[in-house]
Amino acid sequence: MFGKGRKKALLVLEDGSVYRGNVFAGKGEVLGEVVFNTGMTGYQEILTDPSYKGQIVAMTYPLIGNTGINPEDMESAGIHLEGFIVREYEGYPSNWRSRESLQAFLERHGKLGVEGIDTRALTRRIRMTGAMRGVLSTAPEEIDQLLRRVRAYPGLIGRDLVKTVTCRQPYLWKDGAPREMAEGGHADRRVRRRVVVLDCGVKYNILRNLAKRGCEVRVLPATASGEEILALRPDGVLLSNGPGDPAVLPYIVDAVRTILGKVPIFGICLGHQILGQAAGGRTAKLKFGHHGINQPVKNCRNGRVEITSQNHGFVVLPESLTGERETVHENLNDRTSEGLRYPALSAFSVQYHPEAAPGPHDADYLFDEFIHLMDNGRMPG
Repeated sequence: MFGKGRKKALLVLEDGSVYRGNVFAGKGEVLGEVVFNTGMTGYQEILTDPSYKGQIVAMTYPLIGNTGINPEDMESAGIHLEGFIVREYEGYPSNWRSRESLQAFLERHGKLGVEGIDTRALTRRIRMTGAMRGVLSTAPEEIDQLLRRVRAYPGLIGRDLVKTVTCRQPYLWKDGAPREMAEGGHADRRVRRRVVVLDCGVKYNILRNLAKRGCEVRVLPATASGEEILALRPDGVLLSNGPGDPAVLPYIVDAVRTILGKVPIFGICLGHQILGQAAGGRTAKLKFGHHGINQPVKNCRNGRVEITSQNHGFVVLPESLTGERETVHENLNDRTSEGLRYPALSAFSVQYHPEAAPGPHDADYLFDEFIHLMDNGRMPG
């Protein structure tokens, strides 16, 4: 898809680095934290993952677009990242499931897509320097102005992005889609397990995994109080993934403290960080984060290594936690915390994505452990 006559684009990083490419979708200017994703597949799920709000994503795999876009692989109702960078855009999908090209999908959602940038050099710089603020623009003659704007951009630290992606009203997940919740929001007594999901930017595959295990799934906005959660009489509560800095979400942490010890809790990604704070811990920002579908994680209980799907830039600091807790998963690349259990509180969480989408299914069993916790009041093993 490289060629003459195509509109030029620039990526300018806060350290003054400049990368040149060509526009393949959209136009204009976007600001965000620039990160790289190492997945060879799954770009549609990445685009529609609310956890990428506030970020410009560069794919390390060089050929993107050849599988097109389909309605089955959506992880939310739209695109949440700020801009999308690839080495080479493949504009002619070859996939029987495809209903739309990547270019059309990005433009329909008003997002900027750029190809031709040296993504290998960009990835190397981010790995050495760390995730940086950047601006992606179709006005390449304004480098100095772009650099000033990116240096004035606040980045992700200290910003609450959850409120921009959470649902506005509660809903019921049924038959593979959001449905309007019945008046009063009372759960169906015929359902064996009722799960309330606190939507901090939830991926649809989390909801699919709960539903296929026979759960009635009710999704609440991230602003819901602990009392509102308990009023639905859930058998369990799932704290979802989401974007941004976990340290600026005291309203969610307070809600979780209200329910902690009263109902089984399972936290995923941002939910892991929120649960850690509710248990007295602190979080910190990683140098360049974990974004991809090939992160090795050790299960400390049985010694097995799981290949996991991950998307986070912050971590829980286990040493900051007080009270009874158990480290159950560890990242083998940098030894950061990937999973914690709080046995006395009937709560556990993981930093990675057991629902995958995209990625391997090595950690799918964690949903079964959540079911076991709800049914038996304790974790298996």
